[in-house]
Amino acid sequence: MATFLLPDLGEGLTEAEVVRWLVAEGDTVTVDQSVVEVETAKSVVEVPSPYAGRVETLHARPGATVQVGKPLISIAAAEREPVSVAAAAKEAYREEERAGSGNVLIGYGTTGTTGATTAGRTRRPRANVRPAAPAFPAPAARKVPLVVSPLVRNLARANGVDLRTVQGTGESGVITRADVERACVTTAAAASVPGERRIPLSGFRRSVSAALSRSRAEIPEATVWVDVDATKLWRLRESVPAGPGLIAYVARFVVAALREYPVFNARLDTVRQEIVELDRVDLGIAVQGARGLVVPAVMDAGAMTTARLDQEIRAVTARAREGRSTAQELSAGTFTLNNYGAFRVDGSAAIINHPQVAILGLGRIIDRPWVVDGQLCVRKIAQMSFVFDHRVCDGGTAAGFMRSVADAIEEPASVIARL
Repeated sequence: MATFLLPDLGEGLTEAEVVRWLVAEGDTVTVDQSVVEVETAKSVVEVPSPYAGRVETLHARPGATVQVGKPLISIAAAEREPVSVAAAAKEAYREEERAGSGNVLIGYGTTGTTGATTAGRTRRPRANVRPAAPAFPAPAARKVPLVVSPLVRNLARANGVDLRTVQGTGESGVITRADVERACVTTAAAASVPGERRIPLSGFRRSVSAALSRSRAEIPEATVWVDVDATKLWRLRESVPAGPGLIAYVARFVVAALREYPVFNARLDTVRQEIVELDRVDLGIAVQGARGLVVPAVMDAGAMTTARLDQEIRAVTARAREGRSTAQELSAGTFTLNNYGAFRVDGSAAIINHPQVAILGLGRIIDRPWVVDGQLCVRKIAQMSFVFDHRVCDGGTAAGFMRSVADAIEEPASVIARL
């Protein structure tokens, strides 16, 4: 019998929460068949089995947290089969999607029909697998709460919410995760003293909290900022209405500056006491997504034209807002660009996205009085902030990087001609 341990899922995390089992004890599984869905800080992913055989033990119940390297599932070994044997078994229904909940866990579009396609894949019934929890039949009368997703049940149980008191807003009255989260607030308020409300942290927020705390605890960060005259860039953008957006131009300038200052496209190896500079720029874009703030990456941004960057930034941002970012996109970033101006704020002292060593932020571009050639005039001004790991360089290097980006924003035509 072989025991499969929870693998490193590539996001720098040490644990994951079991969302639901895709198999049950006694089932027969094949090599590379997805056996469980687990939730990490940024996404819900399916974990495939490296073994073929009969499932003997599921080592964690849905809702439980499992540490990386700890037992996940035990399988009575059979002969290994080709990886492609279980391809059909990977096309399982996503229970919460089928319920039309609007709370997409895996990151694919929500639909109320079982024959729909998801991210280009046709849904087919899972062969040789029993559901992790029984689905409710369509009731003639509402005698029991309509809940399809095991994750919703576990969320309610963990927070003391009686599902019989929850009004479902999903298709046909199905209770969704959002319904339970609202009920959690009400339940917590009832248990609070007057004048306070208690809102339980979701698994996502707990993971984000851990990641941000690690960044602040481990990285001695420093921040520099500068006001930038973006008038010429603004005019360049307006001269080509169908051309790239402002952020695409800024991204291009950032990539160029990273070639000049590669120490910021890097990570710090604290064990070997080395700065590891990276050849490829996978540019992280901070996005307020459906599940919270995420930082998907535009892969190999350094090899793209401004127009191509614009296309990729729009595509990556759209997927993130819909909760469809891939695990690779969410873990690959080597440097982060944060357009907090989209929230109509001017400045921010951002937290570095560990294990990166720097993050550049751009505030809103607004009309402000400015002196040009000794004359007071109105210009398009934005504040730019740069947060960096002080262990990898000193302030002079950070200022040089920031001025490289700022100068490009202020004289975009001349810079673009050289790129």
